[in-house]
Amino acid sequence: MDEETRLKRVAELAVSVGANVQPGQRVVVMGHPEYAALMRATARAAYRAGARRVDAFYLDNHFKHALIELGPEESLDESPPWLMAMMQALESEHCAFIRIGHDPEPELFSELDGRRVGKALPRKYLAEWGRIVGNRSVNWVIVPAISAAWAQKVFGKPDVEALWQAVEKSMRLDRADPIAAWRAHVARLREIANALNERHLDALHYNGPGTDLTVGLLPSARWDAAETVTTFGVSHIANMPTEEVYTSPDCRRADGTIRSTRPLQLQGTVVKDLEFEFRDGKIVEVRASAGADVVRAELETDANAGKLGEVSLVDGSSAVGQLGLTFYDTLFDENATCHMAYGNGFAYCVDDEADRAAGLNTSAVHTDFMVGGPEVDIDGKEPNGAWIPILRDNEFRIG
Repeated sequence: MDEETRLKRVAELAVSVGANVQPGQRVVVMGHPEYAALMRATARAAYRAGARRVDAFYLDNHFKHALIELGPEESLDESPPWLMAMMQALESEHCAFIRIGHDPEPELFSELDGRRVGKALPRKYLAEWGRIVGNRSVNWVIVPAISAAWAQKVFGKPDVEALWQAVEKSMRLDRADPIAAWRAHVARLREIANALNERHLDALHYNGPGTDLTVGLLPSARWDAAETVTTFGVSHIANMPTEEVYTSPDCRRADGTIRSTRPLQLQGTVVKDLEFEFRDGKIVEVRASAGADVVRAELETDANAGKLGEVSLVDGSSAVGQLGLTFYDTLFDENATCHMAYGNGFAYCVDDEADRAAGLNTSAVHTDFMVGGPEVDIDGKEPNGAWIPILRDNEFRIG
């Protein structure tokens, strides 16, 4: 298949299934210059879907590299006013937002000062985006884009064709009818989320090599999956691919240790052998063989960055996990196995306002890290205090 056809298929899936662009909507397409071809294909697909106007917002990590290396300290976490204005317009005008790809060069910042790398986050912008997502104010999606540097990291050589094939399988673009395949997939994830909701679990316990962690759940927390509906009635799938069922935990209740089961691509670096110790809901110790300083700096972003905002479950049927690859891209790696995130939680996952006020985490940060696999058992605590198996041998035992 030629590249133009591939780009068109990803763009149409992003517009029609992911963001679900509506006739008359304004659309923002954000990505790096390396992804311009897919961004342009997405603009054309959005106009075919009836979009009123589609605008590009380009990012360039080489500008960010220069900022981290040479810029003043006070500029590292600054949120430019035009970014904030875009956030305001996205929400007020009920726009659609399509993010194309993550870092085209996964280790671009690896030689820079890790503390400055971890601090280089536009805090106000990220906090505002987290609020908009939590309030379901925008129909949005993030979809992958291919780069030779990404292929080099995954395969040890710039095998763009192999990366395309892997991405197409994970996106169900290898199916005869990708849209029908996505509908069936979303329905299955919803069944698992419903089964978890029926249990009204009070806590999760993770047990495996280097892992013994208990995470509390809020009484009115709901497990969600794949498809979200905005406050103005538009359904969308925020992550493509997606293989998870997820909720936001009680940020006051996490105790023990957990070891990440995959490397974490974070801020243009790769964090290896990441381990956390939690006490009374907060990360109190960080260990890693590489990248620990980046994580520690990110955890200093605000007072709640070191508390959990998400727990997500993924089993061995994952189309991403079955590829047997480490992608060094969180959009993929988090959908290959179970993960959790420190930082901001999702307001729409907690029904009761008092629960949200007391135990839903709020932060500018939201960083997913992988904690699952065949070697990790996960149990759930029922309201009566009994523990039941949720995942064993990478298979759901609930449903």
